[in-house]
Amino acid sequence: MGKNIMETEFYTLQAKKPNGEILEMKDFKGKNVLIVNTATKCGLAPQFEGLEALHQKYKDKGLVVLGFPSAQFRNQEPETNETVEQACKINHGVTFQLTEKVDVNGNNEHSVYTYLKSKKGGFLGSKIKWNFTKFLIDKNGKVLKRYAPTTKPEAIEKDILKIINY
Repeated sequence: MGKNIMETEFYTLQAKKPNGEILEMKDFKGKNVLIVNTATKCGLAPQFEGLEALHQKYKDKGLVVLGFPSAQFRNQEPETNETVEQACKINHGVTFQLTEKVDVNGNNEHSVYTYLKSKKGGFLGSKIKWNFTKFLIDKNGKVLKRYAPTTKPEAIEKDILKIINY
């Protein structure tokens, strides 16, 4: 029984869309979720296109891509909650769901990141080291894998295929 509780803890979490609407993780039960901390001015920002490609290719097969904009790394997300969706759409063609700007480390870190980091620590401890760190969550809310910022979205596709067809 304990294991099941741990796997569903993800579904008790919430985030806010840039417009302030609540985004319930429980709405993603039965779907695979790829969570990424994003920044429009980061050198890795071209990954937005790769993430969008995954979103377009697999959204009807049960994949949800969630971007959590964060300015914690050299303030590389200058956009506001009011402008971030538009900037991502115009500059990178993003149509996948973004949240409001959040902290992914520290005293004010978002609860989703506290949870993700508790399940999958990084190479040098659990702290998020840079923009575009990615977490893959299966359809039962279990955090399967953490990917480095430099791991391109295309390189994650094989793992997505494994769980989509599961």
